[in-house]
Amino acid sequence: MSWFDGLLYPIMVAVAWIMVQFHSLLTKAGLDEESGAAWALSIVGLVIVMRILLIPLFFKQIKASRGMQLLAPEMQAIQKKYKGKTDPASREAMSRETMELYRKHGTNPFASCLPILAQSPIFFALFRVLYSLGPLADGTYPNAENPKATIGPLTAQLAGQAESATIFGAPLSGTFLGSDDIQVKVVTVLLILAMSATTFLTQRQLTMKNMPPAALQGPMAQQQKMLLYLMPIIFAVSGVNFPIGVLIYWTTTNLWSMGQQFYTIRRMPAPGSQAEIALKERRARKAATKGGALQIEETPTTVLDEKPRPGQRTQPKRKDRAKARPAGASGATAAGGTNGAANGAAAAPGGPAASAADDGPDEPPAKRVSTTKPKK
Repeated sequence: MSWFDGLLYPIMVAVAWIMVQFHSLLTKAGLDEESGAAWALSIVGLVIVMRILLIPLFFKQIKASRGMQLLAPEMQAIQKKYKGKTDPASREAMSRETMELYRKHGTNPFASCLPILAQSPIFFALFRVLYSLGPLADGTYPNAENPKATIGPLTAQLAGQAESATIFGAPLSGTFLGSDDIQVKVVTVLLILAMSATTFLTQRQLTMKNMPPAALQGPMAQQQKMLLYLMPIIFAVSGVNFPIGVLIYWTTTNLWSMGQQFYTIRRMPAPGSQAEIALKERRARKAATKGGALQIEETPTTVLDEKPRPGQRTQPKRKDRAKARPAGASGATAAGGTNGAANGAAAAPGGPAASAADDGPDEPPAKRVSTTKPKK
């Protein structure tokens, strides 16, 4: 046993135990114990168990990512403040203010990597278990601590079944570079493409749909965009060394992450993101179907200022009087001549003339003094 296997042996035993338990359940359900479907689904079961155990870390990752999104404008302000300053004092002050900003929001850039870091030992342990299937089946697996040469419950018999199990004619322990079989290469390439595509879609789902516009600008956003395209390329290049079983594990992990993120982003989107706008629209439509008003909260709208600007005359409001005018008022008004009627018709509905006509004292029109200058 190599030093690396000795370091990972406890995790390898846990991985082998989960796979063997799922394999036993699947064979009881009717699958052939030597079939590739039974062992491939055992790897899928391993993914499900591990991702359930990692749910608390996943929520910490979401919280950390959301905190990084919210502090993006303040981070840009700090970077702009110290832009072009390379002296030690400025760099130290920038680092101090950046750490203070992280403490203020309760996050840091490394918290978003927790699920990946936690899965790394499982990933390498599964890699070593699949790599050791041949020696286990032959009884040549070196293990000084275990003279039976087993990895936990994974005995030589079970290892032989897993070694002979195939997916579309390719064994689970086969690799692209380690086999000359064309079927192994075709299946490996297809799984590498699936792994890279799901990695890209998972990262894009988290960065593009669950980030406010302010977080999509600046140096940090540019780094995230670079990682968005760089990570799938790294997995595609390194995938030629992965066994088929590991490629199944990683692709299934990405699919689980996509579903988990879709549910989380749909239910608890980041403030100001496209996902939050979509959530408010769904709630508004749901309220409208139940008879409520169609309202979308925090939607930017143009508000008209009804207060008068400085220097602008306030227009009086028209008041309809319910008092009855004297009987001779109409006759006196008619006798006032056509000039008064024309002036009344030309006056604006809320202007001074209309206001004087409507709001003046109740006296005979003949006694009123006209303030309109006659035209020359």
